[in-house]
Amino acid sequence: MTLDILITFGVLILAIVLFVTEKLRTDLVAVLIMVILPWTGVITASEAFMGFSSNAVISVIAVMLIGYGVDRSGIMTVVAEFITKRVGVKDKNVMVSTSATVGIISSFMQNIGAAALFLPALRKIGKKANIPASKLIMPMGFAAILGGTITMVASGPLIILNDLLLKAGNEPFNLFSVTPVGLALLGAGLLYFYLLSDWVLPKAQGKTKPSVTEVIRKTYELPEDIYELDVTASSSLNGKSIEELDIWKKYSIHIIALSEEGSHIYSPWRKTRLQANQTLAVLGNKDAVTTFANDHHVKMKDELTIFSNLENEDHAGFAEIVIPPRSEVIGKKLEEIGFRKNYKLEPIAIITREGEKHDIKEVPFESGMLMIVFGTWENIASMKAIRDFAIITDINPPELDAKTDKKKHALFSIAVALGLVLFGFQLSLSFFTGALLMILLGVIPKKEIYPAIDWKTVFLLAGLIPLGTAFEKSGAAELTATFIVNLVGGWGTLAILMVIGILTMFFSLFMSNVAATVLLVPLVIMMANSFGMDPTGLALLVAISASNSFLLPTHQVNAFLMSSGGYRNADFLRAGSIMSLIFLIVSVLMIYLFYI
Repeated sequence: MTLDILITFGVLILAIVLFVTEKLRTDLVAVLIMVILPWTGVITASEAFMGFSSNAVISVIAVMLIGYGVDRSGIMTVVAEFITKRVGVKDKNVMVSTSATVGIISSFMQNIGAAALFLPALRKIGKKANIPASKLIMPMGFAAILGGTITMVASGPLIILNDLLLKAGNEPFNLFSVTPVGLALLGAGLLYFYLLSDWVLPKAQGKTKPSVTEVIRKTYELPEDIYELDVTASSSLNGKSIEELDIWKKYSIHIIALSEEGSHIYSPWRKTRLQANQTLAVLGNKDAVTTFANDHHVKMKDELTIFSNLENEDHAGFAEIVIPPRSEVIGKKLEEIGFRKNYKLEPIAIITREGEKHDIKEVPFESGMLMIVFGTWENIASMKAIRDFAIITDINPPELDAKTDKKKHALFSIAVALGLVLFGFQLSLSFFTGALLMILLGVIPKKEIYPAIDWKTVFLLAGLIPLGTAFEKSGAAELTATFIVNLVGGWGTLAILMVIGILTMFFSLFMSNVAATVLLVPLVIMMANSFGMDPTGLALLVAISASNSFLLPTHQVNAFLMSSGGYRNADFLRAGSIMSLIFLIVSVLMIYLFYI
């Protein structure tokens, strides 16, 4: 055993200890490795920094940008609304449909991104169907991880795999080479939770952090239900203004939006006259809205069809506004400043400094007075520039600046990227072209380009590539491969595949799945000739098995969702142990059938 081999193993042990103990952030551990190795002479300085120019790292950056564009375009909101309307309220149907959707979405973007994007929608779906968060969030998280095995751009291990294969002189995989394995894994995971969710998932409701709207609603005892009413030709509302109806005092309800001939008006002005064929969005308790509908002969819908976005707390909600000293509205009433007309917000309640709640129509503004409003976050945010009002609610929802009219542009950009890949162009070039299109078409504003990239992940990936180079160059990889070959060389093919799958799973539990891939792929490629197997098949098994991380909440998706679902480590051990076994069996059998 040479000095270079000893140094390489020493760096590996140091990295594992730091990964497990979390004394340093994972990206800093990778940078530390990148700096130590050239100083020891195991690799050159050029080899240490070559990761930043690798196809894998550039592809990851492009995938992050495309994922951010998908989020910002509002496509996810449309998907969530579609599921809410089509699936119903049966818990297992909701669980499988939402998990399957996230799994498919995560096949074209980072699984943590897919999980984060869909979590608010999942909470909304669960709330409407009265399903505990703990019954939906873990299956969704597992599906996001499983969906990361459907295409070669869905996870870090698969993105970096082709670089490792090319480096070893093997042919790379195309975009959908792994799809049969990924779909089998996702299908097995969905079937597992459909059959055994009652047994493996905790029954307690997950403790989720209340949203801004929930906190304000509960604090001031505000109504939470929104209904749509169609104004008919026979309705007594025809020709009357909103002010004439006196709906605030008589019914304690609020008209928060109006639709006519495809045009939407939020918080219509009190002088607005109502006409037949208009649709109103009304905020209030069900009994009060029903009474209003009966009194005025309007049709009350069973669900929101036009203004469903107003139920989405990422798009609209309540906010608190204070009247500051020296405001020009002090002493004036709402009707005198045309509040609804000028600001497109619906005033819900006015509370004096003494804590008394007053009728919104009659009380003049005073310094320090609090007003609760309802509206879109975009309209609420625009109030920040007005010195006469001070927003004290912390509003920073995901879709605050989203431009929903960019959905087609985002889908076009994705289609171009995938089309270029299918025509044989390099993965990094194809996806960066798609990302650039999103920027040029305005899906991603120029000021948000660099914040959209998770630079920690970029440095983690680029910093771990030199460790794989050191393993190969020093001879450590060959030494380790020889040891494993001597240990399991006489075993059958399926048994050897099982050993590789288990070894990869073990490494992925205690260190980055990218790091596990970088370390193990060169090993199995060397071992393949001794076993008489296809090296690309064994390498693919490693890259897929690197996602087999369900036993502990160490995977970034599981860690992200742990508190949202109110889970404990024991919950992951119970549900994750069976999932890990299913993953191992399915992945080994699929690789055996299709690639060995």
